[in-house]
Amino acid sequence: MNIQFKKGALEFIVLLIIQGEDQYGYSLVQRITPRISISEGTVYPLLRRLVKDDYLTTYFKASTEGPARKYYSITESGQARLATLLDEWRSFTEAIDLFLEESEIND
Repeated sequence: MNIQFKKGALEFIVLLIIQGEDQYGYSLVQRITPRISISEGTVYPLLRRLVKDDYLTTYFKASTEGPARKYYSITESGQARLATLLDEWRSFTEAIDLFLEESEIND
């Protein structure tokens, strides 16, 4: 998959997943990689930026498999950002679909 496509959609995907349930970094990677190939090194800088931008907050939760894990939770600002991204995504994909339809007509 095109790396620019992934970069453009990753923030949206991360916010979508965390909106449904708080996550820790590795769990996000595990949720995303079956559908889109990404590395852990891609997710953590994004999570730091989303926290810095006040779209996510963090807290620590004890783990039965080692040290406490840092979980990420979506904020009200994050919910608003997600709504904006969803609107933008829908507009973008509708435009792409129109180009695809026009291309199929002319083939």
